[in-house]
Formats: sequence, structure tokens, C-alpha cells
Amino acid sequence: MDFKTLMRSGKQTGDHAISFHVPDSWMQGRTTYGGLTAALCLEAAMPTSGERPIRSAQIAFVGPVSGDVECTATLLREGKNTVFTSVRMIGETGVAAEAIFAFGAHRESSLNFAHLPAPEVTAPDETASFFGDSPKRPAFTRNFNIRLAKGKPPMSGAADADMSLWMRHKDGAVAPDALSVLALADAPPPAALTMLTGPARISSMTWMTEFLTDDIQTQEGWFLARHVADTSKDGYNSQAMTLWNMSGQPIMIGRQTIAVFA
Repeated sequence: MDFKTLMRSGKQTGDHAISFHVPDSWMQGRTTYGGLTAALCLEAAMPTSGERPIRSAQIAFVGPVSGDVECTATLLREGKNTVFTSVRMIGETGVAAEAIFAFGAHRESSLNFAHLPAPEVTAPDETASFFGDSPKRPAFTRNFNIRLAKGKPPMSGAADADMSLWMRHKDGAVAPDALSVLALADAPPPAALTMLTGPARISSMTWMTEFLTDDIQTQEGWFLARHVADTSKDGYNSQAMTLWNMSGQPIMIGRQTIAVFA
């Protein structure tokens, strides 16, 4: 099931509550791909936004997500310009995720800058596929086109953990908006895996993202992501990410906490 069809399959189960069935094609090991978990939570929160654009998302991946899930949104506060909404996702084994979304209306401001230059990389059509034909790639990655534009692949014993990738939904009908970008942005494996020389089990714990524009657009669906691991200690990894469109305009920044069993 492609992303667009999955998002449309949700069924209202109450006030600001919506249920989904996550197919195996969106799994990452024993749990649902984190970007999809975040997008499902955002879908439940959207009706509370008063049509204000999303400005930030904070997601805690509490437990495994699979099969039937229900997302229930709670409006925490609505002001003149901003809305704060929490979402709890309940899965087959209990609480699966908790999220808080902040929505904010556009305001004119004397400050207008972005010191986030995109890295110099090859164009998408000149860049090799990240996964190639590997049969061992996680199931959910088959919903995306991902190409390694800079840095080393996982388990290559790289000297540092810094990689840049071109990414887009494989379903060409997916329009670039907050939902589709949130679902896409978490697709790369943690950057720290590039420094390892063998397989390792990982698990995302928390993910924080900030949307830098309410005008999300790009060419041919492509976005450029750079993921950099800043620290890794005591089995926990902290990484930063930035997402640009094809024109080099920054779309999103984020941070992620990852448990590394290696």
C-alpha cells in the first residue's frame, strides 16, 4: 500500500480519533517505520490546527507499532496565532507513541534569514541508489527512492558519521506537504552506522523536527537530507538532520535520540 492510499485509509473512531491498519510493507523490523508513525499522529492532529501550518513536532517512540493502531488528538491550547496539540497512538500492545505538535499562523517579521547552506552534491539522476538491489533492506524503504550523494554507507567503517542523501516518495502522486515530508525525513538509517563494520540493532527513541517554511515545494519530489551523528556514548546516539528542497532552500531541521546495541 503506497503512502497516499494508506493516509486515506484512516477511519474516524471518535472526536479527533482515527484508526489505521499498518501493512507489512511499512515495517522496520518488528515495528512500523518511525516517519510513518509520526505522519499518522500528525494526520490525527491536523483537524485541531485551525488550518495553521505546522511549525514543530516532538515524537516519542514508546513501544512497537504494528497492525491496527488508533491515534487520538487532544487540543492543549489554542491562541490567536498558535495551537498546541498532543497525540497518543495506541497499538496492539498498549501505548506506542506520544507526540506534541505546534501549529502557527504566518506572521510578517523584520527577521528573515537561514544560515543553512546545502552541501555540494551530485544531482539525483547522477547519484547511485543507496540500497541497490539488496534483499536485506528494511521493508519500508521500498516505498522511497533513496540515493547516497555524499558520505559512506552503513557498516563501512567510515571515519566520521556524516552522510547526505537524495530522497523522495516512490509514489509519484505524493504532493510535497507537511505530512509527506514528515513521513520521508526519517527514512535514512542513523548516520553513526557508517562507522561500524558489522550489523547492529538500533531503535529510535525520540525525534524532534522543526518546519522552516509553510511553503513546502520541490522539483520532481526530491529532497536532500544531511544526517550527522554528534555524539554516541553509553549505547545512545544523538544526531542532527537538515532537509532541503531541490533549489537548496531549507525545509526542516531536527534532532534524534537513538539506542544503539553495538
